[in-house]
Amino acid sequence: MTDLSTSMQPVTAELHEHSPGVALRSLVIGLTAFLTVVDLFATQAILPSLARHYGVTPAAMGFAVNASTFGMAISSLVVGFFSPHIDRRLGILLSLFLLAIPTSLLAIAPGIAVFMILRVAQGLFMASAFTLTLAYLGEQCSAMDAGGAFAAYITGNVASNLIGRLISAALADSLGLAWNFYFFAALNLAGAALVYFSIHRVQPMQSVTANDSPIRALLEHWRMPQLRAAFGIGFCILFAFIGTFTFVNFVLVRPPLSLGMMDLGFVYFVFLPSILTTLLAGKVAVWLGSRMTIWIGLGVAAVGLPLMLTSHLPRVLTGMVLVGVGTFFAQAAATGFVGQAAAKNRGIASGTYLACYFLGGVVGSAILGRLFDSFGWTACVFGVAGALAIAALLTAMLTPRHH
Repeated sequence: MTDLSTSMQPVTAELHEHSPGVALRSLVIGLTAFLTVVDLFATQAILPSLARHYGVTPAAMGFAVNASTFGMAISSLVVGFFSPHIDRRLGILLSLFLLAIPTSLLAIAPGIAVFMILRVAQGLFMASAFTLTLAYLGEQCSAMDAGGAFAAYITGNVASNLIGRLISAALADSLGLAWNFYFFAALNLAGAALVYFSIHRVQPMQSVTANDSPIRALLEHWRMPQLRAAFGIGFCILFAFIGTFTFVNFVLVRPPLSLGMMDLGFVYFVFLPSILTTLLAGKVAVWLGSRMTIWIGLGVAAVGLPLMLTSHLPRVLTGMVLVGVGTFFAQAAATGFVGQAAAKNRGIASGTYLACYFLGGVVGSAILGRLFDSFGWTACVFGVAGALAIAALLTAMLTPRHH
């Protein structure tokens, strides 16, 4: 679950009409989104198998798998700082090519410590590729095209959550864990090839004039109560999402549900409704304002939590659908708000938001994993509920939009 939309702000203000090849560009960004972040959550579908393979607890394996979010937090902040000085095409190509290296090495990782280091490396390259891709789109798309590019990104992103998990479960079940990682490394290289052939005529970047240093801009953003609240909301959203969709895997494979590996992959069709509902978040935010839109998303996610405590599979799956729909919905609205609230240095504001967002994934994996190991699934779900409640309180600090 990633959302880097706030970095996609069109700077070519002189373009107001749809440029040629909009459908092709949408397809390219959707595929690039899919091929870049497909590694992020696909591995969650095989968490029980990985825990058995390395002989570790669910909490330890969950933290190692989600360590990629730590790399993404670092990369988001660094790329946000230095984005004006990075060649888009070269940066994206290098990121996707280098991403294939730790992905393939995961197939032969000798222990959980090496596995975790490789996941951090994956996160570094995933976030840099995506941030630069969307920065490129923001500079090259007209104002009218930008909305379609964002929609294509969201679709590719959510699809990677669904299809990636399904592919991962199928490959691990039929060919073993190693071939799973080799296949995803090939997907990363396919993403690099796609970028190589699709982003071949990049216009020179418009010079970015900045009176402030990146550090000064960062401090100014943190001084704004609304942006501080938005950063906290992002932290809580991925905290909740990671806690839910990491440790529910262990619940699904244990009695009384006792799902097999392939069945576990099919479970992730629960993300299918999120593709449609997330695309509506922008329109709802226009109608109701960012604050109400985020509250709606958090409320939907909260309704799903009690259903996941039952031993009835259809109810558990319904709960997973609601948590997925709600968190994606709230995330889309929160990132849109950051883009509105940051009047200048939006790249740095976006990078800061994403750093907080991904840091929430790391912290959530650690805290909720400990709760899961020590007190069980119910305690983990209560921890998720607590994160959603904090996010709702922080949302109250966001000023409603006036029309």
